[in-house]
Amino acid sequence: MKLQPDQSDAQTISAYGPGWVAVGAEKITHNVVLGSHGERIEWAGSFEQLGPEHFAALAQLKVEVVIFGSGRRIRFPQPAWLAPLAARRIGVETMDTPAACRTYNILAQEGRDVAVALLLDAEP
Repeated sequence: MKLQPDQSDAQTISAYGPGWVAVGAEKITHNVVLGSHGERIEWAGSFEQLGPEHFAALAQLKVEVVIFGSGRRIRFPQPAWLAPLAARRIGVETMDTPAACRTYNILAQEGRDVAVALLLDAEP
């Protein structure tokens, strides 16, 4: 049996740290939505500035699940804001941003239709 690493064409996160993520060699320092098929959209300014329109925009993506990286700590969006995603049968998982990056990479490399919405808090 020949063993070789899985190959994937999915957009993945190559590194992350306080206030940034990297896709390949490109360092991104603003809140961003990344999709496994190459989508890249600038997103909300901060957790406090989030509103229903931000999650309604996520519902327009052609994905089966959205991973919400809420920053350095887990913070949940208001349940009513998730209604557009639920109406389109898109799952949502909330976690801190480092966990969201790792989870997104795993799902993207499995070939899943996934997006990650990241709040990139810098260190206080």
